[in-house]
Amino acid sequence: MNQDLSIVALIAHASFTVQLVIGMLLLVSLASWSVIFGKLISLSKISNSNAAFEQEFWSGKNLNELYNGVAGKNNGSPLERIFASGMREFLKLRERRVSDATALLDASRRAMRASFQRELDAMESNLSFLASVGSVSPYVGLFGTIWGIMHAFVGLSNLTQVTLATVAPGIAEALVATAIGLFAAIPAVLAYNRFARQIDRSAITLETFIEEFSNILQRNAGTPAPAGANH
Repeated sequence: MNQDLSIVALIAHASFTVQLVIGMLLLVSLASWSVIFGKLISLSKISNSNAAFEQEFWSGKNLNELYNGVAGKNNGSPLERIFASGMREFLKLRERRVSDATALLDASRRAMRASFQRELDAMESNLSFLASVGSVSPYVGLFGTIWGIMHAFVGLSNLTQVTLATVAPGIAEALVATAIGLFAAIPAVLAYNRFARQIDRSAITLETFIEEFSNILQRNAGTPAPAGANH
């Protein structure tokens, strides 16, 4: 009589420990796919919104008008928030009659660097989860496989005659755990590598903007009306 060796049947006939491991891996895989799709959408929005603001910034628009438009936004791009933090600090010190160009520039740069770090932390959120899924899932699956094989051999010890037909189902049930562990790990690793590269490119864009905007502020630091200057 042929035995049913489909994935569903193998999981159904596996030991409780193996079923528990497989269930955990499936839940982790589902969570990682949720993170992956969320990251795909959020990083794509960040890239598009940064590009749009950068184009507006370099169009020669008045800095004061640009700042007023950005400051009123609830959900701006990372570049907009970095620009707003630097400009806000710059204007605040000018209102206090601080005329030292170095002090103005340093304060603005510190504000932008703090904003940059917040944006980077936000972009990197949940990346550690994907890294953990990619590194741990194969070992969890391997644990399920080893446990399943042990359980299968314990059951075979009571048989007087062991054939391939009696060994195969137990081994196959155990190996399903490793397969599902890899199923959870591989997409997480690929997604982590892709997102890490995207975030690195975004970080370079943000850092480049900080340097370029700092140069503009430095040129305007000695003028009486920096907020209204063009760049």
